[in-house]
Amino acid sequence: METVYQFIEENRNELIETLRRWIAVPSLKTEAESDAPFGPEVKRALVTALDDARGLGFSVRNIDYYAGDVRMGPEGVDPLAILVHLDVVPVGAGWTVDPFAGVVEGDRILGRGTSDDKGPAIAALYAMRAVQQAGLPLRREVRLILGCDEESGMEDMAYYNAHCDMPRTGFSPDASYPVINTEKGLLVMELRAKAAQDGLRVKRISVGERHNVVPGSATALIEGDADLCDRINRLAREMTLDVEATPEGDDLLLTATGVNGHAAYPDAARNAIGELLLMLRALGVTGPLRTLADTIGMEYDGDGLGVACSDHTSGPLTCNLGILRYDENGLYAVLDFRYPLLVSGERVADTAQAAMGPEIEAKVTTMKKPHHVAPNSPLVTALLNAYHEETGRARECVATGGGTYARCLQEGVAFGASFPEEEDVAHQADEYMSLESLMQNVRIIARAIVMLAGVEAPEG
Repeated sequence: METVYQFIEENRNELIETLRRWIAVPSLKTEAESDAPFGPEVKRALVTALDDARGLGFSVRNIDYYAGDVRMGPEGVDPLAILVHLDVVPVGAGWTVDPFAGVVEGDRILGRGTSDDKGPAIAALYAMRAVQQAGLPLRREVRLILGCDEESGMEDMAYYNAHCDMPRTGFSPDASYPVINTEKGLLVMELRAKAAQDGLRVKRISVGERHNVVPGSATALIEGDADLCDRINRLAREMTLDVEATPEGDDLLLTATGVNGHAAYPDAARNAIGELLLMLRALGVTGPLRTLADTIGMEYDGDGLGVACSDHTSGPLTCNLGILRYDENGLYAVLDFRYPLLVSGERVADTAQAAMGPEIEAKVTTMKKPHHVAPNSPLVTALLNAYHEETGRARECVATGGGTYARCLQEGVAFGASFPEEEDVAHQADEYMSLESLMQNVRIIARAIVMLAGVEAPEG
């Protein structure tokens, strides 16, 4: 392993510059085009990554621009998958640097995708390169799979599975350490309803782009005069809501400010839609907006919907109201639930629908059951050993509300890339990754590769 570590350190600057180049591609999903199923920028990100991997001497494949892979070792022999993704979520508000510049400040590199998931992807690529350059023999193929649609439904992995030999086992460095062997179920519901016919006149709300992002800001255009403007700002102080009213022509613009974040970890964020709904309720809004304020508001545990629950293995259910559209034509909203291992997703959907009542029509658009791998499996055992031997930290399994590519494998877990003491910055403004964490990820993944695919266990 000393030879592996030496290569990693000698190529530190090259690794960082490669990551900066990947960050510079704004790989947001857009409308499909010819040979670009997820839009031209996601295609460009895939081409860039595959070209870089080819330049490092690897065998690469482009799976019709849905995904790609980078292979080493005896191809086709019980492949060990390392699944990463190149697509990113929208930028959102609150950035202090160019989100696509790969800005290096001290020990941090900032930019959309640094931690989720381009930084870990680079770490995996250079871990493979280090093992290859060290000349360590492999008994099985090691395959880095580069996905392009992880943030929007994983259509890429469905296509890859249909057109390639999807490995049976592997890991995804797209969450946190030590080993995440349990992923909660994912339930996405679209809500539709007619506009209210009485009460406060709300002219327009348009908030959120992805159900898996907690919105950090939200606005609503309402009818109102100077007196109502003053009342709203007074109420905001009394209710400790970060909501401000300002004149907008003959109307009022309400602006709510929260803290954006990942829907799987709503306790680390503050949903601006919830703040807006609570203020609208205080002002006398009726109809579906009142219903959402009553049943959800700023809650993220599903209690108002009657679905709050938890189990020992995976922890509590979470709920995120990630998208809200409202005008004279009606309401459209999207709810994102992450539910525990021992809970029925169908029961969650039915109970939530009943709580909102008949005026809101709910449709389940995504239902992904929980995913679990035994903590004493050879895969988990080897990964925990790699983590412990590199860091000296305890071997333990944890659960997450995040949905990673690990669930695309028969036996897959999330492994890295953030450490327990690090803040969760995925989907947030000024997303970053510590350079030291980045390099430590390269070392951990390299050790894991040798343990899981090497001819002999590593020494030292």
